[in-house]
Amino acid sequence: MYSLRNIFHLGIKEIRSLSRDPLMLLIIGFMFSGQIYVIANGLPQSLNKAPIAIVDEDQSPLSERIANAFYPPHFLAPKIIDQHAADPGMDAGLYTFVLDIPPDFQRDVLAGRRPTIQLNVDATRISQAFIGNNYVQNIVNGEVSTFGQGHRSPVTLPVELEIRTLFNPNLNSVWFGSVIELVNSIITLSLALTGAALIREREHGTIEHLLVMPLTPLEIMLAKVWSMGLIVVIAGTVSMIVIVQGLLEVPLQGSMLLFVASMTLFLFTTTSLGIFLGTVARSMPQLGLLLLIILLPLEMLSGGLTPRESMPEFVQNIMLVAPTTHFVSLSQAILYRGAGISIIWPQLLSLIAIGSIFFILALTRFRKTIGSMA
Repeated sequence: MYSLRNIFHLGIKEIRSLSRDPLMLLIIGFMFSGQIYVIANGLPQSLNKAPIAIVDEDQSPLSERIANAFYPPHFLAPKIIDQHAADPGMDAGLYTFVLDIPPDFQRDVLAGRRPTIQLNVDATRISQAFIGNNYVQNIVNGEVSTFGQGHRSPVTLPVELEIRTLFNPNLNSVWFGSVIELVNSIITLSLALTGAALIREREHGTIEHLLVMPLTPLEIMLAKVWSMGLIVVIAGTVSMIVIVQGLLEVPLQGSMLLFVASMTLFLFTTTSLGIFLGTVARSMPQLGLLLLIILLPLEMLSGGLTPRESMPEFVQNIMLVAPTTHFVSLSQAILYRGAGISIIWPQLLSLIAIGSIFFILALTRFRKTIGSMA
């Protein structure tokens, strides 16, 4: 009971110390609110309001029909320009697409020839350029086919494919991006807060006070783990309810209680890793550089931004030792598909095993270095 009281009061000290750091509080507030909202709405996975210009050298009813086929929300209203303005407009970044319709285009189409249309794409806008050329090609082919036949008739195929989109029927990227960004914020802050809490002791000179007290390294470490983990749990839960469910109107399918419990288990792993990084780094700038090295592979290769199945097999196997891989998997299963503990128990067991290893490594390192931190 004496050790539990020490751990509790040391944790309260950490929370009070954090409350006196306005910059860190601002970062926490932004990462769990503004950043989630901006990332969810600012990185669409589909074409949205792409600027397009058309060089109409034919001036025919068909070319006018093609120009009128581009409209919001996929495209902005097309700008009709001359050929000399195409390259300067692309160089200035005014247009993502420039469609050049050649002279006598309609006549060649009606004569049964196969005329070509030039499409210039600004590939620096990669998210639009990657899928936009298919949009443009389908629109042009559809309008030319309709014009040639005199009517719009659907193509009848020998096999009909019945598509049923599960868990996100409208393919809304906000539903996916908001949850993944929340997971990334949880990962980032759980590592940063615990590492910063340890380095703050050295910079503020309070490490000497801890060393002269009847405290063990285990008590000091557990206090930092539970206090910083509690901050992230509260911030993450509030963000899920207020920002994701409320502001962004993302319908979550699973149990919020199960997700919070899984997040707590995950934070046991990441806060232990944060303590380990705090013993390696000697200052806040060094901790920041270490976090860059650690966070990039954890977030990019865990299956949140890119499906694990599309990665090389050896990368998939390596990332099985990362806690983020299992947390992203169970988060998607709970929040998107409404999975219960009977489905996510392998990920929970993996988090327990990885967290125990990280905690032991961090405690061993902390015991060896705490004396030299004074």
